[in-house]
Amino acid sequence: MGRLCELGHVSRSAYYRHWQASAPRQEETAVRDALQRLALAQPHYGHRRLSVLLRREGLVVNRKRVLRLMRQDNLLVLRRRPFVPVTTQSDHDWPVVPNLIRSLRPTGPDQIWVADITYIRLREAFVYLAVVLDACSRKVVGWALAEHLRASLAVQALERALSDRQPPPGLIHHSDRGTQYACQEYRAVLERHGLQASMSRVGNPYDNAKAESFMATLKREQIDGRAWQDLAELQTAIADFIDQVYNIQRLHSALGYRSPAEFENAIEATPPSMAGGVASIADQTVSQLLVST
Repeated sequence: MGRLCELGHVSRSAYYRHWQASAPRQEETAVRDALQRLALAQPHYGHRRLSVLLRREGLVVNRKRVLRLMRQDNLLVLRRRPFVPVTTQSDHDWPVVPNLIRSLRPTGPDQIWVADITYIRLREAFVYLAVVLDACSRKVVGWALAEHLRASLAVQALERALSDRQPPPGLIHHSDRGTQYACQEYRAVLERHGLQASMSRVGNPYDNAKAESFMATLKREQIDGRAWQDLAELQTAIADFIDQVYNIQRLHSALGYRSPAEFENAIEATPPSMAGGVASIADQTVSQLLVST
């Protein structure tokens, strides 16, 4: 450094004064450039998730700083009113089973699945989406899209999940009390694969909150604000969102700001010795991930 200062005809103290004055500005510019790029790529991410992405790129930031920069650069998060599905038809004569997951917390994938149905508007019609999620990792394990609300829609989503995941007998399948889940056709599939049926309590939206949360995310980040022409176009868009974005890339605060795929991989890598006692492997994994970020 001394030789470079001599060649430049500046003193070492002058060089360091200049460096101390310019380096913070350069670092601030680099952070703001990365933040703007990430915010444009993920317009629905708030300052917490963007902070995680910035740290993954090697930038030293905290949430307060990211929030300040977002306000200065007017990087507003796109938000819409929460979507409330109205597809549940619980006035039927089919048997209703009790809620089995009220006090349970899954310790790994394929122990509890949650299912739900919502509607999506096209230009000239409505279509319906049925999904099945893993309650531990929030991963979408099965889904189906159709122009009707018959039980076959929910059955198709369930059979897709069963085919892809091959869960062990005893898995708990939780849903609302809608006729699609209570009917004989759906219950026969559950019984054939050894799954236990569970249903939400009357008037309690929190029992199936994980499935409804995914529906809200899908609406907010993929569906709303776009004019979908037909069922085929929408099906391609939903497949891309679930397979390429939600399951693989989207960060979940409940999972230690990891995607469902990353979270399941972390659980698989957890040593078996950590599963002892009553502590949940999933809870331990979340704690480890939160500390690492």
